[in-house]
Amino acid sequence: MTAYKMWGNEEKVKANPIKELLALYVRFHEEAEKTTGLEDTGRLWFKRLEEGDKEALSLWNWFRDESLKEFDRIYQLMGMEFDSFNGEAFYNDKMDEVVELLNEKHLLSESDGAMVVTLEEHESPPCLIKKSDGATLYATRDLAAALYRKREYNFAKALYVVGREQSLHFNQVFHVLKKMGYEWSEVMHHIPFGMMLKDGKKMSTRKGKVVLLEEVLQEAIKLAAKNIEERNPNLVDKEEVAKSVGVGAVIFHDLKNDRLHDIEFSLEAMLTFEGETGPYVQYAHARASSIQRKGKLEEQGLFFYEAYEDDRAWAILSLLMKFEDVIKHAYNQFDPSQIAKYTIDLAQAFNKYYGAVQILKEDDQQQARLQLVKAVAIVLKEGLRLLGLKAPEQM
Repeated sequence: MTAYKMWGNEEKVKANPIKELLALYVRFHEEAEKTTGLEDTGRLWFKRLEEGDKEALSLWNWFRDESLKEFDRIYQLMGMEFDSFNGEAFYNDKMDEVVELLNEKHLLSESDGAMVVTLEEHESPPCLIKKSDGATLYATRDLAAALYRKREYNFAKALYVVGREQSLHFNQVFHVLKKMGYEWSEVMHHIPFGMMLKDGKKMSTRKGKVVLLEEVLQEAIKLAAKNIEERNPNLVDKEEVAKSVGVGAVIFHDLKNDRLHDIEFSLEAMLTFEGETGPYVQYAHARASSIQRKGKLEEQGLFFYEAYEDDRAWAILSLLMKFEDVIKHAYNQFDPSQIAKYTIDLAQAFNKYYGAVQILKEDDQQQARLQLVKAVAIVLKEGLRLLGLKAPEQM
């Protein structure tokens, strides 16, 4: 808001909201390093917003609406939907209750003019609830949000998927809820994750050192389309398949890594059809689908023949039997990388089998082999679906 009032241009923001607002945000932080008092002006606007100032609210609503329009477009591209877009400001009128409850439970104490909840018993710094100027903090809003969400959704689990640098903050929030007597705080979990690095360095919105997701997705779709053009120019629904492969490549690249690890951003690494990538797994599924179309599996009856005694077939069967446990472990450990790694292992095992065995050979084992291929296709498709990827039948 401060940056917009000082340097903003309404027409420019309307024409290209995200880039213009980002540029203003970056400029503010550059200027704040040189100009005394600029940060204070920013804090003042924040306080005005909290107090319901008309101009502050009007600007905030405009910035938020424009941002959500852009976000929604990108979420649609990734095939994602949300039931609620309630952000921080939704809880502005719900924070007084938190302060009152903390007061009633005699949990608030004063520290240098600010109101805090002490957490010495957890060997943690105090949780700041209200600053000395009366403004609330993230913790106040997260406490209000937790109370609202428990009443509204009566959740069995509440997962906060936020970068690992916020671990202390969430530990404090959960400890405060426990001190308030809410046993359900024990089913609230912070799911930390590492950073996406560019040239080995942390990206920084404040310094403008970022890669915009939409640009990455569009570039990935373009690269996928180029790949399809070279390998299978007569493919039906080329655009739709390119979208599924390009978007899937970006998502898979993120989810295949242990979530706590930092990842080096590389579009080329994401999109190769070889190695541990989304397109590699999707391609294995497409290959399995193609074999099924050519082979025509007879649906009635089960075919357990010598076909399964082959070492490569047995490697696939062993993996298929592990799928249920992989899902359980991924769920219990909040770790989608286990499913991603599993789909890679299964795709690799299937490709070895495909390369060495004449699956469509007309003999009394053909139906058994086709049954194995069908099982692979089903499990790869489900594994990809759990990760948020589509599984094209042709690529």
